[in-house]
Amino acid sequence: QLRLVESGGDLVQPGGSLRLSCAGSGSTLQYYAIGWFRQAPGKEREGVSCMYSGGSTSTYADSVAGRFFISRDNAKNTVYLEMTNLKPEDTAVYYCAADGLPMMSIQTMCASDSGWDYWGQGTQVTVSS
Repeated sequence: QLRLVESGGDLVQPGGSLRLSCAGSGSTLQYYAIGWFRQAPGKEREGVSCMYSGGSTSTYADSVAGRFFISRDNAKNTVYLEMTNLKPEDTAVYYCAADGLPMMSIQTMCASDSGWDYWGQGTQVTVSS
């Protein structure tokens, strides 16, 4: 039974950087597709960045492309979201999700928060001066 725990959220000034971590337990994350989602107050949860288990295919929301980067450290059974040049509109609770058998393209998977089998509890990112 896979369990996901996010960490790394913090208060940061605009233009700053953060690295979010998604630690897996109970199973090996390298065999799962991973998605990072976020939900701001009054907004629906949206896909930020997702990648297939092999790491050969990844996708980013237009709003974060070039600023956010998804990666894995298989030895630590952890997935990361590197966030740079943070903006106030990046403020949200960030969640990681996992799917052991994605049936659609990673772009399609990342466009919806349905179809993901496992979710973490979320970590708060606040970008403010």
